[in-house]
Amino acid sequence: MAHKILFIEDDPGLQKALCESLKDAGYEVLCALDGEEGLRLAQRDIPDVVLLDLILPKKDGFEVLKEIRGDSRTASIPVIVLTNLEGSSEVQKALERGATAYLVKTNYELSEVIEKIGEVLKK
Repeated sequence: MAHKILFIEDDPGLQKALCESLKDAGYEVLCALDGEEGLRLAQRDIPDVVLLDLILPKKDGFEVLKEIRGDSRTASIPVIVLTNLEGSSEVQKALERGATAYLVKTNYELSEVIEKIGEVLKK
């Protein structure tokens, strides 16, 4: 059975590209364009990994992360933050709220993001 990845990202171009790459890599993929939808999918479908942007409409990524960690059904799901926010305060805040990893979009190719997901799933 394929691992289920939830990608919460408001950039439709990036979302489409990464979702297609994840599907090609054999993952089942759920995609959300805003934080509210992403949280709803996380709670309904209980993915194996959440890939989360921080700057999102309706509910930002920090709030989504906090709610995922605060719900017993989703608390143990690894969350990889994938964002353009590079400041040390954002990194620290995300890690303090329970992010498994913090990736800056501009520093990673799609293939490297998929590789990181594979590493997290093996733990």
